[in-house]
Amino acid sequence: MISALPLVDKTLQSSDLIPFLGQYQLLPQLLKELIIDQATQDMTLSPEEAAQAVEQFYRQHQIADENQKQAWLKHFRMTPEQLALQAQRQVKLQKFKYQTWNNQVESDFLQQKGQFDQYVYSLIRVASAEVAQELYFRLQAGEQPFSELATQYSQGPEAQTGGLIGPVPASNLHPTLTKILSNAQPGQVRPPIRLGEWFVIVSLQKLISAQLDDTLRQQLLNQRFNDWLQVQLQSTSVANDAITVSVQAP
Repeated sequence: MISALPLVDKTLQSSDLIPFLGQYQLLPQLLKELIIDQATQDMTLSPEEAAQAVEQFYRQHQIADENQKQAWLKHFRMTPEQLALQAQRQVKLQKFKYQTWNNQVESDFLQQKGQFDQYVYSLIRVASAEVAQELYFRLQAGEQPFSELATQYSQGPEAQTGGLIGPVPASNLHPTLTKILSNAQPGQVRPPIRLGEWFVIVSLQKLISAQLDDTLRQQLLNQRFNDWLQVQLQSTSVANDAITVSVQAP
């Protein structure tokens, strides 16, 4: 039987902090937070916005009463003032994103719209080119409906839905499949093509054209922010005893 090793007390000195953060792979997250602090330092909130930010934070983290609040503070070793600042910080960050990049979102959307379009389509996949060609001929001749052939012959999970898949964003599809669907008419059955190990037959059912709604706007704002953040991280200087954060204007 192996006896337990005795625990040894350790006091972490301030000079050890940065090397330890690096050792435990926590330094990149700290750098991101420091950059965000510097970028949002001039963002201001009204008293109403500040109060709403705290309430939103409570809802987001399911803090419903004083006991849960105290448990949260104890777990994260925070003061009530720090919790309030953290909640307000999230709102300030959103303001920073909006004020900095919102005027570029529509242009980004137009350039990337094809990635956000969604497709509903039917698919049959088989391992044999000969079988795929035979099934295509049956479809062209109207001998059997697509759903029936997909259920009977398709070798993927789409067989359980009669070949029906979607809606799926174009960004999640194989590029070749996206190209086929973007040039197809609803109900049109395309000839078999090879995708990896499969031979597939595709029929577009519906194109759902992307709209610049609030969710997509937020996605594009986050994309702009994350790209900017990566640039800032590259210019941040880290030494064993100091971190120098110099935020460049977007």
